[in-house]
Amino acid sequence: MNGVVVDAIPSTNSMLLQISVATKGLPCYSIVPTISDFMIQSGWTRCFVRMSDVSWPAYLVYLMVYLVSVEFMIYWVHRELHDIKPLYKYLHATHHIYNKQNTLSPFAGLAFHPLDGVLQALPHVIALFLVPMHFKTHIFLVFLELLWTVNIHDCINAKLWPVMGAGYHTVHHITYCHNYGHFTIWMDWMFGTLCYPTEDDESKNM
Repeated sequence: MNGVVVDAIPSTNSMLLQISVATKGLPCYSIVPTISDFMIQSGWTRCFVRMSDVSWPAYLVYLMVYLVSVEFMIYWVHRELHDIKPLYKYLHATHHIYNKQNTLSPFAGLAFHPLDGVLQALPHVIALFLVPMHFKTHIFLVFLELLWTVNIHDCINAKLWPVMGAGYHTVHHITYCHNYGHFTIWMDWMFGTLCYPTEDDESKNM
């Protein structure tokens, strides 16, 4: 079938289940941006509204520090969701029932236990208390988070180093103990959990 391995295509039932799980979690997921917006509006965070409040060099430095902070925190939240057995059993296992190419799809990117989804989004909020951050940039990055988590579950490896693409994340779903990172592979490289996709992994997705 045009070079596509049929067994690597998610079934309709798998995708419908993922859509159902994701839909049930959406109200809970919306709590994080709602609360963060309230805290920003109340002046509790280090968020700033106008780009003119800081210089461009300062903005770029803050952005880099923010991204590194979020990357670090998401790595450890995700890793502990695996390492702490009750957290895995009662929260993260909901997402990891999709552990093969023929069960992974973009819909799996949002198919979490609601509390699991909240925990993995919290670093974006926590970082606002640590690093000065432009409000609209923060909102854009939260939106990018949504697109990203969908993208890394489509099993298509774009091979764009050092991006933590779908190839790496598919390995994570298969091995359970590698590639906990977020946008990049740096944290996995630093903490010894990086596992590169192999040619065999990629051939299964062709």
